[in-house]
Amino acid sequence: MASKNAHHATGWAAGLIAAAVVSKAGAAGPYHLWSALSVCAGVFGGTAPDWLEVAWWTRARKLWITHRTLTHWGVGWLALLAVSYHFLGIHPWAAISFGFACGGLMHLFADWPNPLGVPWLISRHSLNWWNSGRCDALIVGAAWIAAAVLVDHVWFHSAYGLRLLHAF
Repeated sequence: MASKNAHHATGWAAGLIAAAVVSKAGAAGPYHLWSALSVCAGVFGGTAPDWLEVAWWTRARKLWITHRTLTHWGVGWLALLAVSYHFLGIHPWAAISFGFACGGLMHLFADWPNPLGVPWLISRHSLNWWNSGRCDALIVGAAWIAAAVLVDHVWFHSAYGLRLLHAF
């Protein structure tokens, strides 16, 4: 499991990815409002699989569901992403759920290398690369590189990526 700070940082990257996809789909809205809200939703989605497990309606605030079960289920997050993407440009609130789903998936990608793994389909799967809390900088760096590449492609038509490649 990545740390809370790593999930926040990757959530920002997921929000930026979501905003780029929302604007590319033509669903940014007036003054790019829906793109901006998809960034915020991506940040919340980046930590959502963990805080959705907490029983907020009780004083004890204990988990109402076992950690890394239903809220970490990959199929659910992928389904939300697909349905939200389908409704981009049709329903304005789809941009927010798309950003939330991007953040949730980024959370799962950050937890996947851990030995505990993530339940993608039926059972848990782990890349088993390192233990919890280790290599957070690698996870955050990979998320931000992915965000930079996608944003460069969508908003800047790959102008900066090509310049970087020509430098080498």
